[in-house]
Amino acid sequence: MEGVEIMENNSQLFKGIYRNKKVLITGHTGFKGTWMAFLLKEMGAEVCGFSLAPVDTPNHFDLLNLKNNIKHVVGDIRDADALNRTIQDFQPEFVFHLAAQALVRESYANPVNTFDTNIMGSVNLLEAVRKCNSVRSLVYITSDKCYENVEWIWGYRENDRLGGHDPYSASKGAAEIVFSAYARSFFSQRENFGAASARAGNVIGGGDWAADRIIPDCMRAIQNGMPIKLRNPNATRPWQHVLEPINGYLALGVKLYNDPVTFKGSWNFGPSTSQIRTVEEVANSIVKYIGKGTVEIESSDQKQHEANLLQLNCDKAHQLLGWSPVWGVDKTLDMTAEWYKAFMNEGDIETITKAQLQDYYQGML
Repeated sequence: MEGVEIMENNSQLFKGIYRNKKVLITGHTGFKGTWMAFLLKEMGAEVCGFSLAPVDTPNHFDLLNLKNNIKHVVGDIRDADALNRTIQDFQPEFVFHLAAQALVRESYANPVNTFDTNIMGSVNLLEAVRKCNSVRSLVYITSDKCYENVEWIWGYRENDRLGGHDPYSASKGAAEIVFSAYARSFFSQRENFGAASARAGNVIGGGDWAADRIIPDCMRAIQNGMPIKLRNPNATRPWQHVLEPINGYLALGVKLYNDPVTFKGSWNFGPSTSQIRTVEEVANSIVKYIGKGTVEIESSDQKQHEANLLQLNCDKAHQLLGWSPVWGVDKTLDMTAEWYKAFMNEGDIETITKAQLQDYYQGML
């Protein structure tokens, strides 16, 4: 397959290691999960996904026809028995935990569900991995929002204080503490097994239709002939293409497989601070590329807290993993808009997704 050739000729981090390996992904129907599942399939991995069914229509999972190309298990990570049974039946060597309630505003509306999913769901995953001896490498994804954000101007390092003002952020900080407890209590004594947590900044790219995210909100407004309304236009985010952290997760997975002790712990994956853009700048870039749409600043009296400044220090990943972002923010915005423009023009989504994977990985040669 073309995708296998791309990866074999690419980074020394992979060296074709995922080919014919059993890889389990939780949250494989979500935004990052679909890109990861598709990429692993292209690399020749045997992929099993455990996740809720896609909630958005359209969605990247269906457009890529992943249901017919990987082992697709519909399940809720809060269901410990179903999750454990799936992992025991599949016997994976690699596990990537992406499943989560991933929206800040949704966490205000449904805090109990957010804590239950992001904390106890993660406990269920860790417990299932603890009981499955086939697993050699676990990458446990949380969020950049796991840090106690005091909105300072420099990036958070992996050993900075965990916390969270809103329920989502607090749930991710708690999920990190849970992971640390399992790592120290159980995983550190297990031979030939490596586990690490991974924290990434805001990701954008094609295939995201979630509510209350800037790119999907822009595209829905443009398609409906409505203005793009921004409630927090001056907020800055560490914008990066979805492939950046996925490439980091996969690199980390290989390192844990080969050298569990050296690469355990926590890892940040984010863009350079020079790549920061405001929400308004991002929206205007999308409008410019698509060629239509308008941006309006929405007056709001909502009192829900939203962070204005958040960025990560990724020196650890740069120096020890050899990971660095491939695309700058302008390229990231162009590729994101290109994907949605192809979708709006009824282009073949599998083709545009493969083309963007090839563009991304050729950039690392």
